[in-house]
Amino acid sequence: QVSLVESGGGLVQAGGSLTLSCAASGRSFSTYAMGWFRQAPGKWREFVAATNWNGQNKYYADSLEGRFTISKDNAENTGYLEISNLQPEDTAVYYCAAEPMSTWSARIYEYDFWGQGTQVTVSS
Repeated sequence: QVSLVESGGGLVQAGGSLTLSCAASGRSFSTYAMGWFRQAPGKWREFVAATNWNGQNKYYADSLEGRFTISKDNAENTGYLEISNLQPEDTAVYYCAAEPMSTWSARIYEYDFWGQGTQVTVSS
C-alpha cells in the first residue's frame, strides 16, 4: 500500500512549463504502475499519462502527446509529470495514481491509490 502526495502546481502564464511531482510513501512503489489524471472545473476527470512499474513503457492521451512527459524514479519513490507550452485549457487539478500492476492503464477505476491533487492554473 502507498500514500501519494502531489506538488509543483501553481499559476503560470501560457507558454510556460511546470514539473509536477508525486511523492510516494510505502515500500512497494517500485512495483506499482503510475498514472496522471486531471480534472477541470465542471468536467470529468480525464487521463493524461501513465507508465509501468519501471517507467520504461509510457502512454499518453492522444490529444496531449508532445507536451507532457511522464517519468518514475523508483530509487526516489517519486513520479513526475513535465508539462511544456502550457495553455489555459490545461487549467485543472492534477492527480497522480498508483496501482500494483505489471503494465500501465488509462482507466481511472483500475487505480486504487490516489493523491490529493495539485492545482495548475494557466493564465492567457
